[in-house]
Amino acid sequence: MASTSAQDLTSSTLPGGAFTLADDLTVTRMGYGAMQLAGPRVFGPPADRDGARAVLRAAVDLGITHIDTADFYGPYVTNEIIKDALYPYPRDLHIVTKVGSVRDAEGNWPHARSRDQLRQAVHDNLTHLGLEQLDLVNLRVGGFDGPTPGSIAEPFTALAELQQEGLIRHLGISTVNATQIVEAQGIAPVVSVQNFYNIANRQDDALIDSLAEQGIAYVPYFPLGGFSPLQSDTLNRVAERLGTAPMAVALAWLLQRSPNILLIPGTSSVAHLRENVAGAGIELPSDAVEELNSIAGGVSAVTTAVSAGDAARATIPGHEES
Repeated sequence: MASTSAQDLTSSTLPGGAFTLADDLTVTRMGYGAMQLAGPRVFGPPADRDGARAVLRAAVDLGITHIDTADFYGPYVTNEIIKDALYPYPRDLHIVTKVGSVRDAEGNWPHARSRDQLRQAVHDNLTHLGLEQLDLVNLRVGGFDGPTPGSIAEPFTALAELQQEGLIRHLGISTVNATQIVEAQGIAPVVSVQNFYNIANRQDDALIDSLAEQGIAYVPYFPLGGFSPLQSDTLNRVAERLGTAPMAVALAWLLQRSPNILLIPGTSSVAHLRENVAGAGIELPSDAVEELNSIAGGVSAVTTAVSAGDAARATIPGHEES
């Protein structure tokens, strides 16, 4: 087993290297998710704002060029901290945000996908981040852990209009199925898909392979979410044998799963950030990968949430690729 210590990390040694989403958008596959920089339940300010700024600066110092955020984290809090910590931004830093939800007074996450709501959300992101153009905006569609069937043409068209106005450079979609991806591609190019996926939840296996063939990034969230005790035992056993933490194994497995997978693990701790980055660089031996694959029954036995027809339609010629 080979790994990289947290002390030795530089921009040239980040696990997984880089991925090109478009001619003008290349990011490190190891990114950072800023959700945990807000207060408890992603609501309100953090207890330690200086510590939150320190995490962001440490991520950039490590060479990370992909920060994932949303203006509804806080709300507004996370984006304001990003601007406070990093503005003016390094030339190679790319901030990816999401729209399609808001926060209510109780801290819930109601949908906000009307044309006016999406336009306001984009302008709010621009204001709170201090930008004139957003590099990549993901339209959040489904729930927290899975897609909701149905057309996404109306909200995605609204974002495509904002892209044509120059407020957004590239578009992505979050918590979607293959049919919705194809529908979006008929409106504007899609450069990334952000869905719930990890060792134990592999409904998107076929979709990931389809997106990889098209050169589209796949960004999994909840890398340790949804494990049963039995599945955790398997992950813990592999981690113990390799002399590392379960989170490190889960992240390393994702990087090795497919070259189009980008990671955005989140934390409010500089030490944990460094551990995540170092751990993701572990080279998993084949026997460990085989054992980890058994958590979800292996690739060949995984039941996917998309039909074979949907997967096939996602790769038909004529759709825009990035």
